[in-house]
This record gives sequence, structure tokens and C-alpha cells, in this order.
Amino acid sequence: MGKFTCRDYGFECDFVVEGDDIAKLIEEYGKHSCDEHGIEYSKEALMQFILRKQR
Repeated sequence: MGKFTCRDYGFECDFVVEGDDIAKLIEEYGKHSCDEHGIEYSKEALMQFILRKQR
């Protein structure tokens, strides 16, 4: 299971997305980040966020 929380990345934002489909999590968080915060992360960068969190 993976989870993205904007607050974990320095935003004052309550957005959270979680689930078992990592590709879907990356897509949803990437879209939110771009639309709401104006930051476009690569899929590889978002995968690294997930991997680091699991350690």
C-alpha cells in the first residue's frame, strides 16, 4: 500500500491519496501537484517518494 500526503512534502494542503495501485497513486498525486501547486513531478520522482517513505 502506498500513500501521498501533501503535508509530507512541505505543503499546507490536506490532500491525501492512498491505495494499492502505485501507478494510479502516482498519476493522481502528480495531477493534484500540478493543478493545485504548479509543480510537475516526473513519474520517476514520485516513485522515489514512495520508496523513501517505505524505509
